[in-house]
Amino acid sequence: MARIQTTGEKPLHWVGSSKRDFLAFPAAVKEDMGNALGVAQFGGTAPTAKAWKGLGPGVMEVIESHDGNAYRTLYTARFEAAVYVLDAFQKKSPSGIRTARRDVELVAERLRTAQRDHMEHYGKPER
Repeated sequence: MARIQTTGEKPLHWVGSSKRDFLAFPAAVKEDMGNALGVAQFGGTAPTAKAWKGLGPGVMEVIESHDGNAYRTLYTARFEAAVYVLDAFQKKSPSGIRTARRDVELVAERLRTAQRDHMEHYGKPER
């Protein structure tokens, strides 16, 4: 069951190419992942979201399988005023479940971008 707080809907911000990449997913994947992002906007965590181990607390990952392919969307709701989608990609790693180093570095850079954006637009630090 999703945990939802009644603090109102936070805006959803897309960092880098994450929106374009997300929109390229199959319709069923977009719908399921979009629902998970919607839950995050209201302060909850969807059952399909789990903590991403790549960058410490506050970065969540939603994984969906479709037609034998795996899709991932990474987001952070660690900011008080907004949710930021950091990356969306089709998993193609030949090394199993481990995320490629370049993807971890990309998400780290996009998280820094989200931090700057949040301070500029909302003037509030992370929670």
